Amino acid sequence: MGIFTRFRDIVSSNINSMLDKAEDPEKMIKLMIHEMEDTLIDLKSSCAGVIADMKKIERKADEIVDKKHLWANRAELAVGKGRDDLAREALNEKRRYSQVAETLKNEASEHSGLIEQYKKDIVELENKLNNAKEKKRMLTQRHKRANGKKRAQEEIRKSNSSDTMVRFDKLENRIEQMEAEAELVNIKRKPTLEENFENLSTDSEIENELAKIKAAQYSDDKQN
Repeated sequence: MGIFTRFRDIVSSNINSMLDKAEDPEKMIKLMIHEMEDTLIDLKSSCAGVIADMKKIERKADEIVDKKHLWANRAELAVGKGRDDLAREALNEKRRYSQVAETLKNEASEHSGLIEQYKKDIVELENKLNNAKEKKRMLTQRHKRANGKKRAQEEIRKSNSSDTMVRFDKLENRIEQMEAEAELVNIKRKPTLEENFENLSTDSEIENELAKIKAAQYSDDKQN
């Protein structure tokens, strides 16, 4: 397949439509990007070759123009010296170089047009390639999100399974049993001797404070 045929097939293709029909869109877009990159390399290489040829033509055209001017000057010189025979030969050489210069000018014009077309094609293909890479990035993100969602759903199903609920129930029952045992320990334990004396001391402080409150109230009632 020629480079221009490949290029036209690529730029005329509908990426979205092709991806919608593909069994593996990610694989398809990777192949498309690879094809575009290869075609872009070929286009740039061909363009570079035409530019190189263009420079050769321009250099040769400059040489031909110089020779045309040379023979024109020689014709004038011959006429000045009264050598019409030499002047005619010089003018024939001038005409021959003029014809070559015109041919080179046409070739240069054709190359210039071809180079411009190459540049347009390169820009068009680069835009298409950038679009394909953006599609690839979006597909990759969608694939990651889909995998993440799939894993999350799997974890949810696992957490909702009967085995998981049974393990949670057993753990809850074990914790409740430990809490009940802790309460029984507190109920059965007798206060120590030191705790008994601390309680007595606390009780005495409370009784003294209560007596002071009653005495104050009694004193107020008498005054009234």
